[in-house]
Amino acid sequence: MAETISMPKLGFDMREGTLIRWVKNEGDSVNKGDVLAEIETDKATVEVEASAEGIVRKLLVNQGDIVPVGTAMAIIGGADEKIDLPAGGDSAPATASVQQAAAPAGSPEPAPVASAIPSSDEEGRVKASPLARKLATEKQVNLAAVQGTGPGGRIVRKDIESALGGSSAPVMAAKPSAAPAYAPVVAVSREDEIIQTTKLRQAIGRRLVESKQNLPHFYVTHEYKMEALMEMRKQINAYLPDNEKISVNDFIVKAVALTLRQFPNLNASLDGDKIVRKGHINVSVAVTVEGGLLTVVVKDADQKGLRQISAEVKAMAGRVREGKVKPEDVDGSTFSTSNLGMYDVEDFIAIINPPEAAILSISSAREVPVVENGQVVPGWRMKATISVDHRVSDGAEAAQFMQALAGFLENPVRMLV
Repeated sequence: MAETISMPKLGFDMREGTLIRWVKNEGDSVNKGDVLAEIETDKATVEVEASAEGIVRKLLVNQGDIVPVGTAMAIIGGADEKIDLPAGGDSAPATASVQQAAAPAGSPEPAPVASAIPSSDEEGRVKASPLARKLATEKQVNLAAVQGTGPGGRIVRKDIESALGGSSAPVMAAKPSAAPAYAPVVAVSREDEIIQTTKLRQAIGRRLVESKQNLPHFYVTHEYKMEALMEMRKQINAYLPDNEKISVNDFIVKAVALTLRQFPNLNASLDGDKIVRKGHINVSVAVTVEGGLLTVVVKDADQKGLRQISAEVKAMAGRVREGKVKPEDVDGSTFSTSNLGMYDVEDFIAIINPPEAAILSISSAREVPVVENGQVVPGWRMKATISVDHRVSDGAEAAQFMQALAGFLENPVRMLV
């Protein structure tokens, strides 16, 4: 039976996405899980996978099109199967664009059509995908010297890779010449620099302004004793290879998930005058990307072991940074965490990620002077702050949650049994 592939919804506030590239053409065979297309949302570049096996019978949208969530994009079916096109489907082009035109069987795939001059947006900035910009920054490639092969001359990842791997060296950012050993300090006046915000930064701004204005936040902070957890992590990691070592954050995700079993009111969302307590405990973890951050979601975190949580977070974070996010990586969160511990942060508070009821901000685990039995001794301490929607819960419940969380963080063996 023919299967329709639609624009996925990644997060409750997503309304549309831009089709960047068709990976498969009409007539191509696909297996379930094969990548069909790359789309760009306000948050990331995401790979859309085939949900069925068969032949790509019809591509319904063009590269570069802005496609509303839920709109049919392609149809997969049997080679001789009769298919019913969605409304307006008869007018859809046979191929997505000139760059992706289907080649005769057995012939090599045609090379993308490069624009002679890199295309710029209305602000005069070179048009490039977020992943291309990130790669260009890392490799010191001047985007203005790269020819874009994406829709409308947009520079995409493969253009940067071609520039790096081609026979001619890419134009690198100029390196400053060595300064004299005792050069005098000279005051330099610089002109203001105007930076166009990315779609991701704009989306973050809209979401958090809405959250801060409409959700009555309150905050509860607790300090945790971390000696036992740090020692257990050290013992566990001694038996694991480098790519499988457990992080402090993996322990926290597991501890949060187990604690939420006792506090379903915080694993919830508000729907009008009703509180919806979620049946699954899906804990999201914030991942830093160029121009902002994304949250990846550990589904049913209360039912998974530390190694599985660690492996999933590493894999999803890797896909986020490579621009190969899967829809299930970032969708379905019921409770969020934000960890700045790697930046030597003593304490901070986070803004709730709607429609969730709460978010936990996690600071650094630090060795500090503490008082025990009247003596000042060194000890490991970590502060965390929960931000809660006051329409859903109250201070007493949030404080009880933070105390219950201590039962797992300060006695981590409870997470293993």
